[in-house]
Order: sequence, then structure tokens, then C-alpha cells
Amino acid sequence: MAADLDVVNLFIIAAGTLALPILAFVASVLLWPSALIKVYYWYWRRTLGLQVRYADCGGYRFCYSYRGKPGMRPSILMLHGFSAHKDTWLTVVKYLPKHLHIVCVDMPGHEGTTRTNTDDYSIQGQVRRIHQFVEVIHLNRKPFHLVGNSMGGNVAGVYAAFYPSEICSMTLICPDGQYTKFDNHLQDLEHSNYTLNIPLIPTTPEEMEDMFRLCSHVRFKIPQQILQGLVDVRQPHNTFYHEVFMEIIGEKSRYALQEHLHLIAAPLQVIWGKQDQVNDSRRHIWVQSGPSGELWPLCSDGEALSNSQTHSRVHHPAARCQGWHKEIFLKTFPLFMHQVLLVFGM
Repeated sequence: MAADLDVVNLFIIAAGTLALPILAFVASVLLWPSALIKVYYWYWRRTLGLQVRYADCGGYRFCYSYRGKPGMRPSILMLHGFSAHKDTWLTVVKYLPKHLHIVCVDMPGHEGTTRTNTDDYSIQGQVRRIHQFVEVIHLNRKPFHLVGNSMGGNVAGVYAAFYPSEICSMTLICPDGQYTKFDNHLQDLEHSNYTLNIPLIPTTPEEMEDMFRLCSHVRFKIPQQILQGLVDVRQPHNTFYHEVFMEIIGEKSRYALQEHLHLIAAPLQVIWGKQDQVNDSRRHIWVQSGPSGELWPLCSDGEALSNSQTHSRVHHPAARCQGWHKEIFLKTFPLFMHQVLLVFGM
């Protein structure tokens, strides 16, 4: 009888031991979804070998993650989009060779980078800040590859125009800073004197779901708890996001990339989602206004523009897009869709 009780007690202890982490996980999903999201990013950074560091420049602090060391191949600097952060690139870094030196920085005022009320968050102001970051970590000791998504693509393009000697090549993913379909939303906001809710700054799970519909071509059901967690993570920063949004849609910044496109001398790869409702990167703009360097216009599903669709200065990507970036970017086109880098980077 005593032996039977010992076995029963053993089973109870084992069941309790297994149940505790399960209950803790369920409770975190239901009660603290935002904490679960942060743990998720922490886990993936460790899994991918990324380390978080800070760089100080005259009282201003940049937060960034990196993997690898500068070597024979160019380093890669990755600039995220509006209201996102450095961890939005985790699903992309996963596919990049581990011997490459990769740097993902929090854009000015975002996540761990210093946020001030006096800073200039226009595209040109952000370019100057990113240049400070590049100098303080000595990334520009030799030309590097620059990648930018959405707002980060706008900043990257203007950066390449301002500091051409520092860039060896670049990739712009659904960049803003040009004429896009989203201009219709901006016109509605302007006509309402900005009393309408900004679709990219959701404040409720319902508005978060609406943003998914705007930013995502693929429809998928997201649990209410996850939506609430994303809202909770963003909520303390919404006033700042509103300030940045007003800056980047202002006259000074809205078409900054378009206005500086002719000054980009480095080989340039452009990637967009064919169904993107925010930054659609219309083909005729890139073909007619392409820089003096090489332009590789690729679609989100890996389909390239045919020779008949390209301008005489535009080289076919199958012939020009060689090396690691061709392999990686063609493999990961779905990851580059605007909704993945914007929405899951909350």
C-alpha cells in the first residue's frame, strides 16, 4: 500500500511539474501578451547569435544588434520602418550567412535609441542621425551594403544620395518617399484636419486588425490576445509615432526619396509587394527616374520585370543581381512583404 501511495505521489508531482509551465504560458498569453512578445524577440536574438549593444554620440545613444565582424565582404546595415524596431529584421537575418557582418539599428527615437522632443525626425534629420551612428561604430571605414524598409527605405535612399562614397550597394524594400497609393489616405487625413485616426497608429485591437487588412495581402486570423499585446506594446509610444508620422508626410520628407533618386550612384535593388496598399513602389517611377548606377526592379514573388519593361539603364536582375544578396532576397521575398516588417515589428 505504501508503495502504491509513493507511485501516486510521484505521478502527482510529475503532473504538477509539467502543468506549471503550461499554466504560466497560458496565463502570459491571456494576461501579459506584450511580455510574451518581448520574450519571443529575446529568444530569437539569442538563437540567431545577435548581440545587443549601445553606441553613444555626444549624449545621444543608439541601440543596435549585430552579428559577425567586419571582414572581406561588405558589412550590412539594416534600417527598419515606421513604428518598428531592430528586431523586425530577425526573420531576414535568419537566412543570411553567419560569416557576414550584420548591424540592425533602432531608428532615431525608436525602441532603445534616444528619444527627445527637440530632435528632427524628418527624413533628412534621420539621415544625419544614422550617419552619426555609422561614424561612431566606424562602419564607414569601407563601403557597406545598406538595406531599408518603408520609412527606413526612404532614409536609406537619401543617405546614399548624401554620402555616396560610403555605400557599395543597397536594397530598398517597399520604400516610401515617392508617389504611392497611400497618398489617397493622406489626402483624406489632410481634409479632416487630421481628426481621423491614422491607420498606421492603431489604439485598439480592432484598429490593429484594420491595419493588418491595410498592410497585408494575405488574410489570416490573429487571436485577440495577440492583437491586444501588440496594442499594449505600442500604446506608450503612440504620441511619438504621431509626431514622426507628421514629419515624414510633411512637405520636406514625403517625396524625399523621389527627389534624391537621381543622386544615388550605388547599384540599387528595389523590392516591393505587388499588392502593397501602403508603399507600392510603382514601376514606372523607378524605370523613368532610375539612378546612374544599376537598378534591379524585382517583385515580391521573385518575378522580375521583363526586358521589354525595363529602361535602357536598368539591368535585368538575373544578369546583375549576383552573390549572396540574390540568393537570400529571392529566397525570402515573402518575408519582405511590407506587412511582415511593419506589423510584426510592433
